[in-house]
Amino acid sequence: MSEVDHVLRSQVDRVNRLVVQLQEQVGAVSGQVNAVGAATQQARGELQQLRDEFLAFARQTKLTANVQLAQTRVGVVQDKIQHEFGHHKKVRRTAVGMLQAFDTGLVSEEVVRNVSDELMIQSPRYWLAPALVALAAWSADDRSLCDRAVEEAFRRSPARTSLLFALVLRRQGRQETSVRWLRHYLRAQNPAELGREFAVILESISQGAFGGAGRELLRTTLAQWREALLDDESADDAQVARWRAEVESLRGPSAQQEFPRLAAVSPQWAQLDAALGAARAQRALLDKYSAMLAREDRPSQRLEDAVDDILDRLVSEYDTEELPHRRELAYQEAVISHGGDEDAARKAADLDHAALEETLDYLTVQTTSALTPAAIGASPATQRLSVAACADWFARAHAGFSRDYQASVPADVQAHFATQHSLGAQTFNLPPWTGSFTTPPDQLEHSLVAHWDHHTAALIASLAYPLKRKLIGPAAVSGAVLLLFMGLNAWFAIIAALIVFGIWGGVLYQNADRARKHQHNVRVTLEAAKHDSVLHLRGAYAELRDWQSRYQEADALMPKARELIKELATAQHGASPYDGRVVSGTAEGSA
Repeated sequence: MSEVDHVLRSQVDRVNRLVVQLQEQVGAVSGQVNAVGAATQQARGELQQLRDEFLAFARQTKLTANVQLAQTRVGVVQDKIQHEFGHHKKVRRTAVGMLQAFDTGLVSEEVVRNVSDELMIQSPRYWLAPALVALAAWSADDRSLCDRAVEEAFRRSPARTSLLFALVLRRQGRQETSVRWLRHYLRAQNPAELGREFAVILESISQGAFGGAGRELLRTTLAQWREALLDDESADDAQVARWRAEVESLRGPSAQQEFPRLAAVSPQWAQLDAALGAARAQRALLDKYSAMLAREDRPSQRLEDAVDDILDRLVSEYDTEELPHRRELAYQEAVISHGGDEDAARKAADLDHAALEETLDYLTVQTTSALTPAAIGASPATQRLSVAACADWFARAHAGFSRDYQASVPADVQAHFATQHSLGAQTFNLPPWTGSFTTPPDQLEHSLVAHWDHHTAALIASLAYPLKRKLIGPAAVSGAVLLLFMGLNAWFAIIAALIVFGIWGGVLYQNADRARKHQHNVRVTLEAAKHDSVLHLRGAYAELRDWQSRYQEADALMPKARELIKELATAQHGASPYDGRVVSGTAEGSA
């Protein structure tokens, strides 16, 4: 019997060791599974971060490369312009200098003649070179040479030549002849295809450079052109579209940093952000055009100086052959100014594209002079008059812009939660929850909390260890051991059954304890996540109220902007500095 007890005791010890080893292995595997889950989650997060950093680095690298390439291309284009058209600068500088030399009488006719002859030889296709020869011959009273030079200049560029001599004759007090050249120029123009030099006409209007007769001729002609062009609805719409683009360009930047929680939880954030940025354009519009309206233009004290300024703009205007290079140069410079962002650069370049076309219709010339005056050489005074002439398009564009962003404000702003949370080896995905901010905040929070509780309760319950059910196995085995050895030795059978049940039950209890701890940790984690969600909801609710206040404040400036545009329309009625002026007889006699 002792031998049987010894054998049984050794078997029980062996089972005990095996159970302990199994327990250790199960614990080790459980720890490894948790470690693998945590490592996987960490690796996923690090991989996502690495991906984001790589994409940001790749984008920054591309932007830097775009800037460097654009800088290189700017240099190439500038060199090409200098090589092909650089010699024109000398001719341009000489033109007004020659007229001023006539005024002072400090330069001999022979020197003027020699300079004009030299420039004619150096610039064989440039329209201004024979025009200078004509001026030199005129000063020397060489009618034959003057006529031939005028004909050659007119052949090369009829429009610019007509304007040049109209301005020169007005400068010298030859009022009747000046208006005759001006009439000749206007009759030859197609208002749908005006040359770039037409900006000089707008400049002359703002300066009153052609006197009373010229002013009346221009007023009548331009009114006829405008009426004819406005019969084409598409032309009218095109100008409204350009002014709409001008108003759009005044939008405020994204307000995401001002309202981070609202941006994070609301599906309507893109609409809210766009509407606020658009409303803030009202302030930018007021600031920009109020400054234009308040600006005091100081005209030159002498008519000759004013005409010289206009002549400078005429002779320095880009030639048609130069425009493709200028368009490329404008785009590459936009790439540099936008930090390598080619899409933004293309949009910016497209806004100025009309200013670099070979021909423009009269309506587009007005709009271009108002929006991008530097591109066509218009002065601030001309810009203000052009804005006044475009006030109707401006008003329609502003009204449409305001109407559209006001209509885009969503009537129902919602909050949306569908978060993901790591729970060791598990991941909990909160099913989507959507609530409307029109709901009172207490009810909204209660709905979100109930949503969390409903979906987390099942998960937490599933993590509970079924100890009672698990104990059925060891109880059955212990009962079998008891029955098996009861006939041999009752005490041994009882002890053996208790040992089996105790060891097996101990293992199950440890498993249940680990499960309870894990369940507790999950409960704490999800409670914290629920609390964060509620805080984000409260923050978003408060930010929405703040957004509404700022939007209303920005949008309230819309009537003021509308009134300012109406006020801009009156700027065209101001008197030009030289309206009706007649040059003195002394000046005319000395010409």
